[in-house]
Amino acid sequence: MTTLSHLTVPPHTAPQLATDSEENSEDDLKKEKKEEKKVKEKETEKEEKEKEKDQEKEKEKENEKDKEKEKENEKEKEKEKEKEKEKEKEKEKEKEKEKEKDKDKEKEKEKPKELFVINPAGNLYYNWLFIITIPVMYNWTMIIARACFEELQHNYLLYWVILDYTSDVIYLADMLVRTRTGYLEQGLMVKDKKLLLDRYIASFQFRLDFVSMLPTDIFYVILGLDYPEIRINKLLRIGRMMEFFTRTETKTNYPNIFRIGNLIMYILIIIHWNACFYFSFSKSIGFGADDWVYPALDDPEQPAFGQPMRKYSFSLYWSTLTLTTIGETPPPALDSEFLFHVVDFLVGVLIFATIVGNIATMISNMNAAQAQFQARIDNIKQYMQVRKVSKDLELRVIKWFDYLWNNGKAQDEREVLRYLPDKLKAEIAIQVHMDTLKKVRIFADCEAGLLIELVLKLRPQVFSPGDYICKKGDIGREMYIIKDGKLAVVADDGVTQFVVLGSGSYFGEISILNIKGSKAGNRRTANIRSIGYSDLFCLSKDDLMESLTEYPDAKGMLEEKGRQILMKDGLIDLDPANIMPEARELEEKVNRLYSMLDVMQMKLRRILGNYKNTEKALKHRITDLERLTGEEVEDEDEEEEEMKKEEKEVEGEKKEDKKAGEDEGDGEKKEKEEKEEKDEEAKDEEGKGEEKKQEEEKDRETTEEDKK
Repeated sequence: MTTLSHLTVPPHTAPQLATDSEENSEDDLKKEKKEEKKVKEKETEKEEKEKEKDQEKEKEKENEKDKEKEKENEKEKEKEKEKEKEKEKEKEKEKEKEKEKDKDKEKEKEKPKELFVINPAGNLYYNWLFIITIPVMYNWTMIIARACFEELQHNYLLYWVILDYTSDVIYLADMLVRTRTGYLEQGLMVKDKKLLLDRYIASFQFRLDFVSMLPTDIFYVILGLDYPEIRINKLLRIGRMMEFFTRTETKTNYPNIFRIGNLIMYILIIIHWNACFYFSFSKSIGFGADDWVYPALDDPEQPAFGQPMRKYSFSLYWSTLTLTTIGETPPPALDSEFLFHVVDFLVGVLIFATIVGNIATMISNMNAAQAQFQARIDNIKQYMQVRKVSKDLELRVIKWFDYLWNNGKAQDEREVLRYLPDKLKAEIAIQVHMDTLKKVRIFADCEAGLLIELVLKLRPQVFSPGDYICKKGDIGREMYIIKDGKLAVVADDGVTQFVVLGSGSYFGEISILNIKGSKAGNRRTANIRSIGYSDLFCLSKDDLMESLTEYPDAKGMLEEKGRQILMKDGLIDLDPANIMPEARELEEKVNRLYSMLDVMQMKLRRILGNYKNTEKALKHRITDLERLTGEEVEDEDEEEEEMKKEEKEVEGEKKEDKKAGEDEGDGEKKEKEEKEEKDEEAKDEEGKGEEKKQEEEKDRETTEEDKK
C-alpha cells in the first residue's frame, strides 16, 4: 500500500486566504444581486409580456365582440331588408289582388246582369194573380152597370175615373210581368230576356192584352161621358181571373167548398148582366109601356121606381126569377119581348142544369171518403150477420171502425200515396216515421239507405182495448213500434201486469232476425195486450229480409247487435253442438253438394275419355312395332268388337243415368248431360279421325321401309 502525503498550507498564506474569501464573497453577493435583478427584470418582463398578451387578448375579444355586433347588426339589417322586401311583395300581391278584383268587377259590369224572372209555380206569381183579378172583376161588374144605369155613371164620375185608370195601370204592369214570367224548357227555367219576350209576343194572349190596352177612352171626347161601354175591351183579361181561380182550387185544403163558392159567383155575374140587359131593353121599349117592362119612372102612385137603387134591385129580382125559373113574371106583349124571354129561359135552363149537376158532384166528392168507409162497414156487418158472429164481437168491430173514422185513421197510407213517385213517397215516410224507427236500438246505427227502405215498409195498425198483439209461444213474424197508446206485458191469466209499454217502445225485433243459438228461437216470449186503443207500426220479417239482401254488412251488424242483447239477457246458447242450422241453409248446402257432384262426374267422364283415346293410340303403336319385328299380330276385328262392347256398356250406363234424371225431374241436368254426350262423341270422332290418319301415315312409312 502507498499512502498519500498530507498537504499542508503554509502559515504565511492564511491571511491571504481570508482576504480572498472576502473578495470572493463580495463578488458572489454582487453576482447574486445581479442575478436577482436579472430575475426580477425577467419576471417584470414576463409580467409585462403577460399583461400585453392579456391586453391583446382583451383587444381581440373586444374586436371579436365588435365583429359579432357588426355581424348581428348586419343580420338585423338583412332581416329588416327581407321584411321590407316581404312587405313590398305583400303590397304588390295586394295590388295584384285589387287589380284582379277591379278586373272581376269590370267583367261583372260587362256581363249582362241576371234577369229577374218570376217562377210561375211560386208564391209571387200567385199573389200577382190575386192583384190582377181585382181590376178584372171590377171591369166585368161595373162597366155594364154604368152603361145601363145612367145615374150610377153621373153621380160617381170622379171615382170611376180614378178606378178606371188604376185598373189600366195594373193591366200595363201585368204585361210587364208576363215578359218576366219564366217557363220550363227541358226541365230548366228559361231566364233569357229575348226568349221570354219573343215567346210572349208570339202568344195569342199578347194579342188579347194588346187589344185590352187600346186607348178607347178617346171616344169620350167624341161621344161624351155617358158611354162607359167604350171600355168594353177591358173585359178581355178574364183569362187572368180564371187562372187565379184554378190555382186557388189546387192550393186550398177545401177544394169542394171553393168550387161551390166559385160557381155561385159565376151565377151572380150572369144574373147581374141579365138584369142590366133587362133594364136597358125596357128603356128602349119605354118604361111602363106594358106589364112586362120596367114600371114607369114618373108614376105618382109608385115614386120609388124612379130611384137608382130600386131600378137595380127590381131588375136583379126579375133576372133571378127568369133565369132560375122558380117564380112567375108578367107575360111579354111584343115580339121582341117574347124573343128576349125565350133567350132568358134557355140560359136559365143551362144555369139550373149546371147548378144542380155541379153541386151534386161536389157534395158527392165531399162525402166520397165517408161513403166508401160506410160501405166497408156495411159489408162487414152483413158478413157478421150471415156468419152469426156474437154481439160482443160485433160491437167491438163497430167501435174499432168508429175509432178509425173519428181519429182520421181510416185511410190506407199505401193506397193514398201510390200515385206519388218513390222519391216523394220516401220523403213523406221519412218525415212521418223516421223518428219512430230510430228509437229501435238495432236500427240506430244502420245505413241511411236501409232506413229509408224500412220506413217505406212500415204498416200502421190499430188495436182495440183488450186485444192481444202477441201471445207467448206464437211464431214471431213481425216487430212492433208503439206510436200512440199503452200496452201491458201480462201473465197467462191476462190480468196480472208485469210492465206497461208506452209510446216509443218496441218489441219483437229479435224474433225476426233468426239469430242462431237463440233459446227462444222465433217464438214469442211474453203476452202483450192493448190497454186502450193503440196505434202501432208493424215491420214484417219478409220485408226486413228483402231489404237486407241489398245490405249484407247491415245484416251482419244487426245480427251481432241482436246476439249481444240476447247475451245480456242470457237467452243465447253459445255451444255450437246445440245450434241447429235452418232448413233453408240445409237446402242450400245440399244443392251445392249436388252441383259439386255433377261437376266431378263431368270431369271423370272427360278423364276416362282421354284415357281410352291414349290406350287406343298405344295399342296401335304396339301393333305397328310387332309388324316391323315380324311377330304375330292379334286381329283388329277382335279389338274393334271389344271396343264396341265397351261403348255399348258406357251407353247403357248413360241411359240408366238419364232414366234416373227423368224420375227425379231434373230437366236442366238432362240437357247438360246430352250436351256433354254430344261433346264427348264429337271428341271421340275427332280422336278416331286423328288415329286413322296416324295409322295411315305409319303404314306408309313401314311400306317405304320394306321397299328399301
